[in-house]
Amino acid sequence: MSTPLLIDADPGCDDAVALALATTHPALDLQAITTTHGNSTVANTTRNARALAALFDVEAVPIAQGATDPLLVPRSTAEHIHGPDGIRGDLPDASETPATVETHAAQFIVDQARAHDGDLSLVALGPLTNVALAAAIEPALPELLDEFVVMGGTVSAHGNVTPLAEANFHSDPHAARKVIAECEPTVVGLDATLKATLRPAWIDALDRDTDRGRLLAEWLTYYDDEALARYDLDAAPIHDAAAVAHLLDGGLLETTDCHMEVGTDSALDRGALACDLHGVSDEAPNGTVALDLDVEGFRRLLTDTLEDWLADAPS
Repeated sequence: MSTPLLIDADPGCDDAVALALATTHPALDLQAITTTHGNSTVANTTRNARALAALFDVEAVPIAQGATDPLLVPRSTAEHIHGPDGIRGDLPDASETPATVETHAAQFIVDQARAHDGDLSLVALGPLTNVALAAAIEPALPELLDEFVVMGGTVSAHGNVTPLAEANFHSDPHAARKVIAECEPTVVGLDATLKATLRPAWIDALDRDTDRGRLLAEWLTYYDDEALARYDLDAAPIHDAAAVAHLLDGGLLETTDCHMEVGTDSALDRGALACDLHGVSDEAPNGTVALDLDVEGFRRLLTDTLEDWLADAPS
């Protein structure tokens, strides 16, 4: 039986790979996509989501546009990393795909959670603005979900925006603080996702003479040489795919339950995830955090699924 899934995202190169995994693997049943600001404006990320829905042959999946800006801080975007309009590659024309639903993403998340009555998994791959608003609309949101996975934060790995903060949490720290405090998520951050790479030889072997192979190669190489050197990597980390992969194989992540908070008070701690791994605060755990990733297991899962998608291309 497949898992009903809603993805909240800001597509995004690694979001695109995560969506390829979510729409191709038979154990997942993508019910909806909600979009947020993040890698680009929400207008761009919504257009990207519609184009990806066409590419992955899931045009019937509803797409709900969400927050244009963070709750309290100015919006920042990442076109310098992900490319013009927030994603690399020549995507299909989205003009003929179904229009987004009129409902705001936050309300749509609540509506979907209520409709599935405990069976829906929610994976958040961008800034957590939509989810924070959804939790404000429906405080019982965590109880309405089967699983809730967040890609964001970092425990001991250096941040990728500040020394302490990962990009999604830094983009909307107040939303991240609310969601972490109230929604009991599994947090998959840089400690795991910086290791979520594919072998350069596998990427190099992609057939760039095909539309799918060429697009996939662009998404998997979105880090430039400077970024690869900064993190001592030989391939770009596919952060968001690690969060989706957790739904498919719970053994890929080494996790622990702990009390977590997100900083908002200063430039230094904006978006920083504080995890009480040793119980020094005497606060009860309010979620689960990933500390490590089974790299080879992740690679097998992702490459097997991507190869299925590549092989299924129209002739």
